[in-house]
Amino acid sequence: MDEPDWLAQRFEEHRSRLRAVAYRMLGSLSEADDAVQEAWLRLSRTEASDVENLGGWLTTVVARVSLNMLRSRKTRREEPLGVRVPEPIVDRADGVDPEHEALLADSIGLALLVVLETLSPPERLAFVLHDMFAIPFDEIAPIVERSPQAARQLASRARRRVQGTAPLPDADLSAQREVVDAFQAAARDGDFDALVAILDPDVVLRADGGADPAAESVEVRGAAEVAGRALNFSRLDLLSHPALINGAVGFVTLRDGEPFAVMGVTVKGGKIVEMDVLADPERVRKLDLTVLER
Repeated sequence: MDEPDWLAQRFEEHRSRLRAVAYRMLGSLSEADDAVQEAWLRLSRTEASDVENLGGWLTTVVARVSLNMLRSRKTRREEPLGVRVPEPIVDRADGVDPEHEALLADSIGLALLVVLETLSPPERLAFVLHDMFAIPFDEIAPIVERSPQAARQLASRARRRVQGTAPLPDADLSAQREVVDAFQAAARDGDFDALVAILDPDVVLRADGGADPAAESVEVRGAAEVAGRALNFSRLDLLSHPALINGAVGFVTLRDGEPFAVMGVTVKGGKIVEMDVLADPERVRKLDLTVLER
């Protein structure tokens, strides 16, 4: 095996971990793949024999690239000024695709990614690298250009935000599906009281319509408010497909045969506590939904 082939093989050994790091950093599979590709380009221009720990070197490169992409995104204001729902990983309702398993390890649900979106780029990097991938603060510090103690503080602030905000869903997918099916049935029947009964009193609904003026971006709280929104949504001429959204129960809606929205649902204690809807037409079009056709 010549050196380019050997290097490519070594890189492939780390690809799944690198994608997992980048996805947690960016909340977008397409951007994560761009970050991983950039790491490969940099490696191909580097004298590999000088790299002592290839996995650590590649992780650092992907982290730096992701950090720069986050900062650039905020500088260009690509993010909507209101709600931003990350790009979900969509699987068939009967199980997660093996290619997605590494990406979804550590229960990286849509609700957690939504909270990560609220962190500053350095906080997000420190939390992701340390809390999710056990990378020491001594290695994180140079990436965020802080001292190890300052990097530890970044992760600590992020951890408090995550622990206080991101709900952990019930583990039983069948029980989750029963709740979501009951919610959809109540919405179709126009049964406001039944919807309220399924929703947690403090339920949160986030809908990201992007820059399209016809697709509203909102965050609403409370069972009555969310039930009202669900009734309005049910009046649209949509076809719903059950799916797993980042490993939890949810669904994909189609309009005139085309993907319209992806909804992740967090069920806790038998009630819906959070609903995250990506309805940005441009971003929905970019999602890989072919898994639903198998």
